[in-house]
Amino acid sequence: MARAFGLGALLCCVALSAAQTQPPANKAIGAVKTVTDTTITLTPDSGADVTVTLQPTTRFLRIAPGEKTLKNATPMEQQDVHIGDRILVGGKPSDDNTSLVASTVVVMTRSDLEAQHQREIEDWQKRGVDGLATAVDAVAGTVTITVRNKSVVLHSSKTTVVRRYPPDSVKFDDAKPSSLQEIHAGDQVRARGERSADGNEVAAEEIVSGSFSNIAGTVNSVDASSSTLTVHDLLSKKNLTVKVTQDSQLRRLPTEMAQRLAQRLKRTASGAAGPASASAGSEQTARPAGASGGTAAGDAGAGRRAGGAPDLQQMLSRMPAVALADLHKGDAVVILSTVGTAGVGTAITLLTGVEPILEAAPNASGASILTPWSLGAPSGDAGGP
Repeated sequence: MARAFGLGALLCCVALSAAQTQPPANKAIGAVKTVTDTTITLTPDSGADVTVTLQPTTRFLRIAPGEKTLKNATPMEQQDVHIGDRILVGGKPSDDNTSLVASTVVVMTRSDLEAQHQREIEDWQKRGVDGLATAVDAVAGTVTITVRNKSVVLHSSKTTVVRRYPPDSVKFDDAKPSSLQEIHAGDQVRARGERSADGNEVAAEEIVSGSFSNIAGTVNSVDASSSTLTVHDLLSKKNLTVKVTQDSQLRRLPTEMAQRLAQRLKRTASGAAGPASASAGSEQTARPAGASGGTAAGDAGAGRRAGGAPDLQQMLSRMPAVALADLHKGDAVVILSTVGTAGVGTAITLLTGVEPILEAAPNASGASILTPWSLGAPSGDAGGP
């Protein structure tokens, strides 16, 4: 998956360092759509495609993802530029203003980007923490979140990257630069960084936040023509409309797993073992066969983080996918959606097959039903990082 927003920011840094004397109109950033001996068609992150005219004197440089200057760039050949690569083109408009005549093409290859993306996913799984914000101190640079009924303090610094989902976002990569002041109690927060020995504090390298709606209820109707469904939310007793897009994750919870979660909720309600300890053993047996890790060494396996708590995002990627047409009136669903506008949110994750869970906790919210799992964490391509 191309990380358009993040890579655009990185390439902009390169542009500022490499071509500070060039006006903005003399450069273009985006992905290679087509390439020939004399031209490249570039698709920018927004706007129309750009035709890049190549010259015998055009210089090609390869740079690794994450680099912010051309200090470590290496020369490359024109024939090594391929569709899907991310490029920064410096040059000047053609005489007829129909193309950009390239003097320099800086390339991040698709293979390098994919390798970096995979490393970031693994790092989020290994060093990530997520929960609901309970307090924010912008002066002290801290955010307190609740993680499986435990308070964890995130410490930011001048180098911490802070981003936030826009109201209608369903992609992790859509998160825009933000600040701690925009985080509010009840927001969902995801961070990665070094944890203290007791796990109560995190020196955050990146913090991503957003306001989301958690819905637990039954399907009232499905409108395939508008890609929407209405759900009767059990907690608010209201009918809510949710839009489904190609980026929405729609999954079916296996019956055995739903029954185990229902049992866990009943035990929690009766004062038995808490969610984390109750799920540690039962969810291990419920995870899909053949699933592999992606967390720290010694971890229980796929769908589990270091420390034994299950990560629903990893498990969701292995659950059966469903389509909007597979949903019918009366089906039980749990949905994480954007807040949206005009009363219509966009589904980030929709989980069906949850009838045993709603029967066990008819008055619970979508968020509490799936505690200690977070539906808003980045994952494989439905969320990034």
